[in-house]
Amino acid sequence: MTANTFPSSESAAAPAGLQTRAPLPASRRVVDATTRMLHWLMALSFAGAYLTADGERWRMVHVTLGYTLAGLLLCRVLWGLFGPRHARLSVLMRKLKGLPAWLKSLPAVKSPGTLQPAWRQGQNFLMALAVLLILCVVLPLTLSGYAVWDEWGGEWLENVHEFFGNAMLAVVLVHIGLIAMLSLLRRKNQALPMLTGRVAGPGPDLAKRNHGILAAVVLACVMGFWGWQWTAAPQGDAALQGTVRIDNQRNNDSD
Repeated sequence: MTANTFPSSESAAAPAGLQTRAPLPASRRVVDATTRMLHWLMALSFAGAYLTADGERWRMVHVTLGYTLAGLLLCRVLWGLFGPRHARLSVLMRKLKGLPAWLKSLPAVKSPGTLQPAWRQGQNFLMALAVLLILCVVLPLTLSGYAVWDEWGGEWLENVHEFFGNAMLAVVLVHIGLIAMLSLLRRKNQALPMLTGRVAGPGPDLAKRNHGILAAVVLACVMGFWGWQWTAAPQGDAALQGTVRIDNQRNNDSD
């Protein structure tokens, strides 16, 4: 009888489940939780503000989401200045500075093998440009909205606010379109890393730390602000109505 007739003691003692279990697929973290939280809260705030822009019924919701968007913009800029390296605004600027080199490389594309590097550099530039435009448009959008809410100007200021709102929508749609196109070309969901923070494949984590606690703090601050606005709105409306009644009474007495 040969030595291979009977299983070894290690394999016999090992549970059957461990023998058949496949290894987990390798993945690496590319986006931290705080960056993802800021991204999706900004997206939610803009979508909600845009949908509630018309009509007086949802005006307080529209204003609340506008304030939220402005606060999130400030947080994202600070995170981009002092946060981890992969979330820095300098990364976007570095990709934008690659435009001249990308344009110079296009005439050399004469085969599928040379197309992939040029295409990757081009998509990095377009995605970075879309993100930077979104961040830039948020500032005049929220400032003009605040001015309209405080009645600093007339109808022209409302038109300015509406213009930036539509410009923001256009840039967001282009951003979503680029992600959808890249997902089809690569046959891989390019939006998934912004949800899970990870991509499949071996390699070191681009985002060394997840910063989950800070992401939870950001969410708690936004939810707390929304709750405060909700409870303060009826009191503000009542005070406004009382002011209007007093002004009307004064006008009647003066007559």
